[in-house]
Amino acid sequence: MTQSVYDRAHQTANWLRERIPEAPVVALILGSGLGDLADTLEDRIAFPYAEVPNLPESRVEGHPGNLVFGRFSGKYVVVMQGRVHYYEGWSGEEVTFGVRAFGAMGIRKILITNSAGGINRDFKPGDLMLITDHLNLTGFNPLRGDNDERWGPRFPDMSAAYHPDMRRTVIQAAREMNIPLKSGVYAGVAGPCYETPAEIRMIATMGGDAVGMSTVPETIVANHMGIKVGGISCISNLAAGISERKLSHAEVKATANLVRETFSALVHKTVELL
Repeated sequence: MTQSVYDRAHQTANWLRERIPEAPVVALILGSGLGDLADTLEDRIAFPYAEVPNLPESRVEGHPGNLVFGRFSGKYVVVMQGRVHYYEGWSGEEVTFGVRAFGAMGIRKILITNSAGGINRDFKPGDLMLITDHLNLTGFNPLRGDNDERWGPRFPDMSAAYHPDMRRTVIQAAREMNIPLKSGVYAGVAGPCYETPAEIRMIATMGGDAVGMSTVPETIVANHMGIKVGGISCISNLAAGISERKLSHAEVKATANLVRETFSALVHKTVELL
């Protein structure tokens, strides 16, 4: 008989608990080109995804694929250094399994980051954007199928998907570090191709300020479990039709590298204040 996601997530959580000195209080999910932050943890313990039971492996350049534990801004945390994506062929259940495992470990706060294309005309590459809400344009929902009440309700509320407490903390961190911070709505799409100019005009009309290929599934599942989510996008490029330049993953990684220190400072202060 196939194990339920609930049982597999708790199996993973138990495997990890046996190998770390204390329970993490915050989880960080790091997006394209932003994974170097995980290398700065004190008392660092890293597990390649391939070694962790039930955890899918990341196969995208710029996503190293390690689960890293350690001390960060005075708190014991777990970091997903890279993530898996729906466009790689994983199911919604697999894309969000790491978040389920975090919930099974008792973690109640998650900070999710990503690299995104800027749609808002006031944005430029290198800006950091606090995610205030999202548009699920992926064409799927990770909660599809039978609901396991042990995780959460059949119809979870998403009116504050990015929790006000988490948003306030990121804003406070940016102020204290004197870091300019935009805010806006993140549109999640399935990928892997970049959007057409017509699609970008559609998303702008719908209220999207930035677009990317992650974050939305993890946020939905975290909310299903009652975990508070905070989200930060690094605007790595201007979306199709906003700029004359052709889009490439190389540009995404290059921009993330340029803002690494600022991004790192913001995340450090945010975790310190949580």
